[in-house]
Amino acid sequence: MLVLGLTGPSGSGKGLVSRFFAAENVPCLDTDAVYHELIAHPSACTEELKRYFGETIVTETGGIDRKKLADIVFASTEGRSERLSLLNRVTHRYVLDTCRHWLREKEREGKRAAVIDAPLLFESDFHRECDYVVAVLAPRETRLARILLRDGITPEAAERRIAAQPTDDFYVGKADFVIKNDGDIPAVEQAVLHILRHLSIR
Repeated sequence: MLVLGLTGPSGSGKGLVSRFFAAENVPCLDTDAVYHELIAHPSACTEELKRYFGETIVTETGGIDRKKLADIVFASTEGRSERLSLLNRVTHRYVLDTCRHWLREKEREGKRAAVIDAPLLFESDFHRECDYVVAVLAPRETRLARILLRDGITPEAAERRIAAQPTDDFYVGKADFVIKNDGDIPAVEQAVLHILRHLSIR
């Protein structure tokens, strides 16, 4: 089974690309959703996060308040990269273990390919466990608008998030395929089909 890593900066539109892969019987696992599930309830992951970022991020039910955690991590430019690196180091282990288990399930089901949708694919080193990497990119203003619509955060918070992420050149230099998602949905669909045909999956 081929393992495709799907990555790109926040707001690039990876979800749309995932849906087109899924429509072609290529299952996709969203690592953001995995992460959200992991921290929604008390777990080994939430315990580690509480130890490093404090009791204030814990909800009444013992999960993690993602907004409070993000406010701490992205609070200021000073020390931001260290805080973000710490957050990623803690969460990646748990998320990637879930990914590996899911991929084994898909292989047992006889799937020809499966997609791991991971914004931090390279940062977590999980790209080394993928056969190919697909990067999704979009113009900065388009990304900003999508983040504001999707997450309901302030423009300042969205700008801080974008500033903390790699440039397009980072993804272009590392990916096997690049999809530009500027809002032309048919073009995105054709790009996905091109990849599947190129890899003899379709």
